[in-house]
Amino acid sequence: MQATQIEAKLQAMLFASGESVPVKRLAEVLGISESKTYSHLEALREKYENDKSCGIRLVQLEDSYQLSTKREYYECIRTLTEKKRKASLTNAGLEVLSIVAYNQPITRGSIEFIRGVNSDGPLNNLISAGLVEEMGRLDAPGRPILFGTSEEFLRCFNLSSISELPDVELEYNFEDLNRDLITGKQVEFEGQSSDVPDFEISIEPEPDNAAKTEAKETNPSSDAIDLAQSEASADIETAAESETDISQEE
Repeated sequence: MQATQIEAKLQAMLFASGESVPVKRLAEVLGISESKTYSHLEALREKYENDKSCGIRLVQLEDSYQLSTKREYYECIRTLTEKKRKASLTNAGLEVLSIVAYNQPITRGSIEFIRGVNSDGPLNNLISAGLVEEMGRLDAPGRPILFGTSEEFLRCFNLSSISELPDVELEYNFEDLNRDLITGKQVEFEGQSSDVPDFEISIEPEPDNAAKTEAKETNPSSDAIDLAQSEASADIETAAESETDISQEE
């Protein structure tokens, strides 16, 4: 099959689809290898970009390709379709979207842990707008849903891949955070030490036998004192009886 025929078939399939098509699927239909399919798609993309009389471009979205209009013709297309612009994202929506984009896949609990507030509303709005989608479930108790960005997100921000996002310094390890929040494990912040207890319990050691004997010798117990008092009382009674006997004899 000639290169021109392959490129013509690629154009027809992408145009008829109206959405992105994985390269693997295109290769299966054409009966050629994925690497060869990539080469023809890139040749087609360069052809669209260099042809100033063409208002179409070929967009790469991860491992898929889609036909799209060139950005410079946006205004005339908008006027033609006369569609109302979608409402812009709120600050809360942008916060949730940025958290998902940089830490996907991520659970709802991890999103709310970072923001410190309930995020059901902003997250549901992003899902309705097609910017965020479900990516599976976490292998943990309860199997919570994992969220990530969609192809619509790449289109809106003119990205070919998530790897093109600007670099930022992440504060958390979200793969571990997702599991810690599900299992109820305490999450420690930077600078916090778990070795310091909230309170201390002081237990005095029990004295040994020698110490106990010494204590008894230096400090008589109450039993010894009672015995001494009893012996003294007996001596007094004996002396009193003797004096009574002497008086009777006289």
